[in-house]
Amino acid sequence: QVQLVESGGGLVQAGGSLRLSCAASGRTFSRYGMGWFRQAPGKEREFVAAIRWSDGSPYYANSVEGRFTISGDSAKNTVFLHMNDLKLEDTAVYYCAGVIVRPYGSRWYRDMANYDYWGQGTQVTVSS
Repeated sequence: QVQLVESGGGLVQAGGSLRLSCAASGRTFSRYGMGWFRQAPGKEREFVAAIRWSDGSPYYANSVEGRFTISGDSAKNTVFLHMNDLKLEDTAVYYCAGVIVRPYGSRWYRDMANYDYWGQGTQVTVSS
């Protein structure tokens, strides 16, 4: 089955940038789309960004709109998250996830239940 592995996390000063990568392996691809979630200590996991492979449509949480950019290659089952102007509140473990089949709902990308596969996460720490 599909396995996702995130990389690119680390320590960065506020205002800096990082690029997260997600590499997929296995017999099944995330055919519909892929996304990023994050979870800070003591908080629930929250949606960050997603991409729908059919047309490349990106989706972003309001908190990262204009600062983060999601991109990828459906054929390679890879996705990236370019993070710019990082803020303290961006500190979290970032998880890559994939969707195999089109989910129900107009905002499918926000619901963790719609994602079939998850990576182990990569830590992003933003310092002042």
